[in-house]
Amino acid sequence: MLEQALDADAQPVDHLCYLTKTPDGKVLKSTTMFLRGKHGKVTAILGINYDVSGLLLAEGALRELTATAETERGEPQKIVNVNDLLEDLIEQSVALVGKPAALMNKEDKMRAIGFLNQSGAFLVTKSGDKIAKYFGISKYTLYSYIDKQEGKHNGKD
Repeated sequence: MLEQALDADAQPVDHLCYLTKTPDGKVLKSTTMFLRGKHGKVTAILGINYDVSGLLLAEGALRELTATAETERGEPQKIVNVNDLLEDLIEQSVALVGKPAALMNKEDKMRAIGFLNQSGAFLVTKSGDKIAKYFGISKYTLYSYIDKQEGKHNGKD
């Protein structure tokens, strides 16, 4: 950069926020600006150097403390709201049957509820109430459908 300032024909460009290293190993965050006189000729160079060696060590230590296998692969995992999860499972059960709950017959509802049971939907607190309401059936009917589904899987039917 000094060579650019000494060359009368050169039009040196300011360099902002770059890293440099001193002979003793310190890392500096540097900025170099060329100050010009009335005719545009460089008359002075302003250099600002800030030792960031300690900050880089701290950054490495913090990265090591917060690093996980997931952070190396990309974004952190999203925290899932169980109510949203239940709604997603209900939507999947409807898609599985291929028609809206209002048009489902008993077998369709049993199939959808079987899917929900296998997917763990009933592990969510108060899910039985929500699912029974969604399919327009009583909780008694809901649990009888689950019992029938489990009876088929256990060879009781």
